[in-house]
Amino acid sequence: MTRLITLNELSRRLGGRGRTSIYRDVSLSRLPQPKKIGGRLYWREDEVDAFIEELADAE
Repeated sequence: MTRLITLNELSRRLGGRGRTSIYRDVSLSRLPQPKKIGGRLYWREDEVDAFIEELADAE
C-alpha cells in the first residue's frame, strides 16, 4: 500500500522548501502531481522518493 504524505512532510523531505516553490515545481512538472482527498493535497511517497532519487542521480 502506498503511503501518502502532506505538504509539510514534502517540504521537510525537500530540505525546507517553501509552499510557493513546491506548487511552482508541481505546475512546471518538476514534482509529481498531488492527489486531492477531502479538500487536502497529498503526494504519493513512492513518487516523491523516485523524484528525489532522480535529482541525486543527476548530480
